[in-house]
Amino acid sequence: RYSFIYVYEDGEWKIAHHHSSVMPEGIVIAEPITKDEVRSLFGLWNDALATKDPKKVADRYSKQGVLLPTVSDVPRTDYPGIVDYFTNFLKLE
Repeated sequence: RYSFIYVYEDGEWKIAHHHSSVMPEGIVIAEPITKDEVRSLFGLWNDALATKDPKKVADRYSKQGVLLPTVSDVPRTDYPGIVDYFTNFLKLE
């Protein structure tokens, strides 16, 4: 499967972006998450926040999680960074 984005440049159509990938044959597609599951997951995060333990909150994030925080302009892209953010965030309460 191929995707191309073209631009008209110097009187010719040129490829500006090209992506190619293998067709997704045999790939299992995940079931959509339900509203109740979303509420439950938010509840787990909110419960961790209520402990006021930054590590418990950070444990809710995946190993490759990214946090774009609300009271900081620094993206957190690893566990120590997420712990650091919540350490400071929880002091604000």
